[in-house]
Amino acid sequence: MSSNKLIATAKANTNIALIKYWGKRDEKLFLPMNSSLSITLNNFYTITTVEFIEELKEDIFIWDQAPGITKEFKKVSTFLDIIRKEAGMNLHAKVITENHVPTAAGFASSASGYAALAAAATKAIGLHLSLNELSKIARQGSGSACRSIFGGFVEWQKGSLEDGSDSYARQILDENAWNLTILSVMVTAGQKKVSSREGMKRTLETSPFYQGWLSTVDEDMEAVKTAIRNRDFVSLGEVVERNALKMHATMLGAKPPIIYWESGTLEVIHCIQDFRQEGVPVYFTIDAGPNVKVLCEPENEDKVKQVLMELRSVQKVISCNPGAGVRYLSEHLIQ
Repeated sequence: MSSNKLIATAKANTNIALIKYWGKRDEKLFLPMNSSLSITLNNFYTITTVEFIEELKEDIFIWDQAPGITKEFKKVSTFLDIIRKEAGMNLHAKVITENHVPTAAGFASSASGYAALAAAATKAIGLHLSLNELSKIARQGSGSACRSIFGGFVEWQKGSLEDGSDSYARQILDENAWNLTILSVMVTAGQKKVSSREGMKRTLETSPFYQGWLSTVDEDMEAVKTAIRNRDFVSLGEVVERNALKMHATMLGAKPPIIYWESGTLEVIHCIQDFRQEGVPVYFTIDAGPNVKVLCEPENEDKVKQVLMELRSVQKVISCNPGAGVRYLSEHLIQ
């Protein structure tokens, strides 16, 4: 990296929540109503280059070789303002992003996107941050981005302070400590009609089931952490599946109700239940979208993947394993 340039490139992987984050107690600071826990994935990622340039009159945002979409561009500029304020500098930036995540179809592209942006921008502007501090900044772009700063199994502590200083992620098990297979099962590549942000806001404000969700999340968190400590795959799968179904149940009670599932979602769910009837430990989780993530042990990966691929509604199945946290790629600088 050139010493006289304020430029850096970072790569961040996306993550799937095993214990879901659903609902904010502070919309501006992205402070969650509940703690959550995720696995960072190795095959879905974002690479972002940020260069702060004195001559620029405004930020420039290029997304996969195309100029930034206006709405997203404004969000990125607002996020960069947080970093500029932290650094005490007012330079505008050129931001180039390569996104290797299926966007807005139930895969958390915003997690890898804002984690990579936070890492590249803070590095380029000269901030020297711990991973916890970087996690706090990434959280303010997209809540789940704070978890993508770390690899492996990651807990996002909700915190209780109003300024958000105690709401950040921490790694509880690194990506090499317990190898699981996560199959990302795509039943649609279309844009979802209700964004995650809108979905969780509507659910929190209108669903009579939401308090029931909140009252059981801490118990789910403790159960999943015990399963991870003990490398107990069956216990892990049971709590993860239960937690996902409870989250989607809260949405059914929203006004108007939110239904992310499609017929293919249910076909995959029934297939997973059939596997368990046959004695194969396989479990599913679903984020705010129709696509399904399937957890299995590596020795069952080929068999499970083959059966899923034969389902009429399944378009694609991508195998993932636990992935690394954020990385800096000075050799990948984009001109």
